[in-house]
Amino acid sequence: MARAPVLTISPQGLYCPAGGFHIDPWRPVNRALITHAHADHARAGHRTYLCATPCAPVLQHRLGRIAVDTIDYGTDLQIGDARVSFHPAGHVPGSAQIRVEVAGEVWVVSGDYKTEADGLSEAFEPVRCHCFITECTFGLPVFRWQPQATVAADLNQWWQDCIAAGQTAVIAAYSLGKAQRLLSMLYLSLGPVLAHGAVEDTTAVLRRQGYQLPQTVPLTPDTTAADHPGALLIAPPAALGSDRTRRFGPVSTGFASGWMQLRGIRRRRSADRGFVMSDHADWDGLNHAIRETGAERVLVTHGYTGAFARWLCEQGYDAAVLDTEFTGEPPDAEDSA
Repeated sequence: MARAPVLTISPQGLYCPAGGFHIDPWRPVNRALITHAHADHARAGHRTYLCATPCAPVLQHRLGRIAVDTIDYGTDLQIGDARVSFHPAGHVPGSAQIRVEVAGEVWVVSGDYKTEADGLSEAFEPVRCHCFITECTFGLPVFRWQPQATVAADLNQWWQDCIAAGQTAVIAAYSLGKAQRLLSMLYLSLGPVLAHGAVEDTTAVLRRQGYQLPQTVPLTPDTTAADHPGALLIAPPAALGSDRTRRFGPVSTGFASGWMQLRGIRRRRSADRGFVMSDHADWDGLNHAIRETGAERVLVTHGYTGAFARWLCEQGYDAAVLDTEFTGEPPDAEDSA
């Protein structure tokens, strides 16, 4: 008799029958296990939440008054007939993969992840399993990232060039994860760093947790370029071209995203500079992570799912597409907040 799957898809989302819980559900449930605090994975309306300990403050900041339990990375917890544990995903601070074991069968839900350590998020840890549920936001060979140090050098050279040209550098980045990663990459000797309210509020939560992030100048309705010569402003994508950023006079705009790898997306964003930088694994990272799990079965979600599943089948995996409502990093998203 075939063994029942450890996880299935219910109308509410990814469900574990043995434990009676959902993972990153997209409709309200009694018990939700959350991989990270981006809006496509952490939604309001659940009765109780369980997340990795460092995820909780931002999760509460984003969702308000919710009932949250926490668990340290690598700690086992028995829920019904399932044993679960959370393991670093490297995606954003506090992000996790969730390991679920039922009757000796181990499945791992990746959430979103990247394999390059960024010096800020808890570094990705491969988790051995029988079945790996992986994102594939950038699951095509065209998506291969440069080392973070290379991106940082380009970013800071652009900022320096803006200063020399009498321009304010304005760079768009998601308010959780990407913005803080950029902040940690900047050469602060060049000038002050301004932060849009959405970025500043999230960064403040992470600072209070002990993440080592430089101080920034909060952007207010009264802030002008004259007050902060040579400044760089970090803002959510939706803020590019807003009245608040126009007040800075001559500006040069940048956009940080893995989608900047594609020329059409760069043109559509109308930014002066595109920096290819993502908090998701690239093609090589995805393949490396899957190999490290030792999994024979791989289910792929949110991204180039069909093409990536076919590729994995060609490599000898039992691979298939798992349809979910996760979006990863959509090319036209205004923010994953």
